[in-house]
Amino acid sequence: MAWAPLLLLTLFLHCTGSLSQPVLTQPPSASASLGASAKLTCTLSSGHSNYAIAWHQQQPGKAPRYLMYVKSDGSHSKGDGIPDRFSGSSSGADRYLTISNIQSEDEADYYCGASYKIGDSYG
Repeated sequence: MAWAPLLLLTLFLHCTGSLSQPVLTQPPSASASLGASAKLTCTLSSGHSNYAIAWHQQQPGKAPRYLMYVKSDGSHSKGDGIPDRFSGSSSGADRYLTISNIQSEDEADYYCGASYKIGDSYG
């Protein structure tokens, strides 16, 4: 059966393309003054703009804390106890975390992770 290798190759190429994972890009750092606002950006790679983003905060010496997810339509849902100063939005492949009226306890590392379905993998 000469067609079998060609069929397997075609199926393999189709499957590998459909399993590609998004690549996320964040600026290396950002700073803001107390009382000011900061808008953090997470950009999804081409072809993945329909993915949701989950934002996490890690304060020095503490475990990461889930903040919220932001969908491609800009809607977002916060975790328990997250202050109203934290909000999410979206534009194209960019997902944003905005922190208003920055407080000293907001000093932390902020990470984004992508998920086609909320709650999947992060990176």
